[in-house]
Amino acid sequence: MLSLGLASACLMATSALAEPQQPVPSKQDVAQAQQAVTSKRGEVGQIRAELASANVRLQQAGDTAEIAAEAYNGAQWAADQARKAADQARTAAKQAQAAQQTQRKAYAQSVVGNYQAAPELTSLAGMAKADGIDQIQQQTQAMHTSQDALNAQYGRLQAAASLAKVTAAQATDTETKATSAEADAKQKRDAAAAAAQQAQNEAAGIAVQKTKLIKQLARLKHVSVAIAAKRQAALEERAEERAAAAAAAKAAAEAAAKQAAAEAATKAAQQRAAQKGAQTGALPSGSSSNSSSGSSSASDDLAPTRAPSTSSAGVASALAFARAQIGEPYVWGAAGPSSWDCSGLVMRAWAQGGIDLPHYSVAQYEESTPISFGDLRPGDLVFWGTTDSPSSIHHVALYAGNGMIIQAPHTGANVDEVSMYSWTAPNFFARP
Repeated sequence: MLSLGLASACLMATSALAEPQQPVPSKQDVAQAQQAVTSKRGEVGQIRAELASANVRLQQAGDTAEIAAEAYNGAQWAADQARKAADQARTAAKQAQAAQQTQRKAYAQSVVGNYQAAPELTSLAGMAKADGIDQIQQQTQAMHTSQDALNAQYGRLQAAASLAKVTAAQATDTETKATSAEADAKQKRDAAAAAAQQAQNEAAGIAVQKTKLIKQLARLKHVSVAIAAKRQAALEERAEERAAAAAAAKAAAEAAAKQAAAEAATKAAQQRAAQKGAQTGALPSGSSSNSSSGSSSASDDLAPTRAPSTSSAGVASALAFARAQIGEPYVWGAAGPSSWDCSGLVMRAWAQGGIDLPHYSVAQYEESTPISFGDLRPGDLVFWGTTDSPSSIHHVALYAGNGMIIQAPHTGANVDEVSMYSWTAPNFFARP
């Protein structure tokens, strides 16, 4: 019995040594643990906010550089136009000067001829030799005719001189404008280069900051840096997808609202025309030319003109060319063969489709037919502007269908095919 008791005592002692009793945490311990968890969550949240802010700054730097690049493209396009005008004016001035010289020689010859004939026509000897009054009258008439011809020749000389003077002034004026436009293009080129360099510097700094933030995130989450980076990339991708879906829904709602407004305006115009026709005994709405014109006017004020269809072969060639450049870098002012800016890519792509477009997004819009969002088809052009004025356009992409675009995005990025809402919603659309 004693041995059994000793054995039990030994077993209890062994159990006590094997499983030491844990102290019960106090309220202060629980509070401190909860505070540590809350603090960690706060740090994680702060890091994610800083990462989001870094991404926004990166996008803004790229946008700024692209705006500067398109400003350069616009200035270069204007300079090219001005130089062509100056060359044409110079050619016209040379032609006018040559015409003036020709008229001057012709007038000089007329004066000499008139002078040589004058003694025969005006001297008394001529009259004495004349065979009666008829010959005198003939000679007098010849003298008047010769003078009239001389006066007419002088008029042509004066006209040629005036034209030469005007064209010379125009040539000087257009040359001045061309020189000024070229100086502006050079200034814009320097600004674009500076903006691109600033964007690259900003991108490098942001990359260092993001790497540091992701390391801190990995430490707080007790995971590897690679896993933390992968998780962060997935979160950013999901956020972009949600933003794109929201922007697409908003654009679709706005397009539907505009369409409804246009249809309502058309219906109201038809009703007014019908009422007016009933009062005056005119033909019903739809048969009256006044009703028809009023209806179309109301709808045209609210919706862009429907553009003619572009050839399917041209669209296919343009899109195929653009897709073949995916992965090649954005370089401001570039139009191939292995680097691109936004309007340069669109220009070369549609050149493959048989349509010539300038290397400038604003001019590409102006030389195309504006369309509505709801009328978009593959191959159409999608534009981004800072205001409701087409002059503010600074980015262009090719619409690929199903809400996707092919674009040369901005400094530090490559040609890609993405949702047209992956950035901000576009606000201009056109068909080449």
